[in-house]
Amino acid sequence: MTTVGFIGLGIMGGPMAVNLVKAGYDVLGYDVTPARTELLVEAGGRAAVGIAEAVQKADVVVTMVRDSADVEAVALGDHGILANSRPGQLYIDTSSISPTTSRDVAEAAKPLGVRVLDAPVSGGEPGAIEGNLSIMVGGEADDFEAARPVLEVVGATVVHVGPHGAGQTVKAANQLIVAGTIELVAEAIVFLEAYGVDTEAAIRVLAGGLAGNRILDRKAAGMLARRFEPGFRIDLHHKDMGIVTSAAREAGVVIPLGSAVAQLIASLKAQGDGGLDHSALLKLVEQLSGRVSR
Repeated sequence: MTTVGFIGLGIMGGPMAVNLVKAGYDVLGYDVTPARTELLVEAGGRAAVGIAEAVQKADVVVTMVRDSADVEAVALGDHGILANSRPGQLYIDTSSISPTTSRDVAEAAKPLGVRVLDAPVSGGEPGAIEGNLSIMVGGEADDFEAARPVLEVVGATVVHVGPHGAGQTVKAANQLIVAGTIELVAEAIVFLEAYGVDTEAAIRVLAGGLAGNRILDRKAAGMLARRFEPGFRIDLHHKDMGIVTSAAREAGVVIPLGSAVAQLIASLKAQGDGGLDHSALLKLVEQLSGRVSR
């Protein structure tokens, strides 16, 4: 039985680890919040007392943490993953972080013989629970093939997109598209409501035409009802848009619409709405339109 050391058992990591347990993997989990580890144990996994144990007893190590700083601390720290790894071990980082950080971690792991993949995911909490995430993977092709069985448990679309850092670059593009689409759906909903249109009927017909998209399919109902329970928090999308805008600037690429949406997301965070789902962009559109959010 392959043992997976899973570090980071939050909204995304918890369900992913549970799905690995259901698939027959021996999952040794660790999270800074003990209650999250307890949920994994209840599902049939095991609890590690710290990062060192999760790494030392694992064949494959997976991380799902918040940002680049967390990955650097967990992977490169004195008591972190690389400090407790062994040659040939496979380390898969599924966090959404800077491509530069992913390349730095891979470079630090190379002399140790540790095989590293950056494998950020898309699909939010529902995708993590259902095991149908989209996973974009950067790293060596042989290492990707070795990791494929684990990744295909948690993802329905698993694609090798290039060398180290490429997975994070594709994820940044994903977050750019998602943010822009949510903003346009929010604007469309406020526009429709201003004219007294049957919005549920309007969403159905829009979803069936060229305007159809996954945001309409998965987010529009909650937006119409003003339910913004987090599947993916504004705080996290704000972080991701920072990665997008920084990477675009480094490459000399202009993203005018993306930059505007990044500022709107930053505004929501500044107003104290960082804990809401990113579909809460609807609230800001209403405010800017002089309409009171219901």
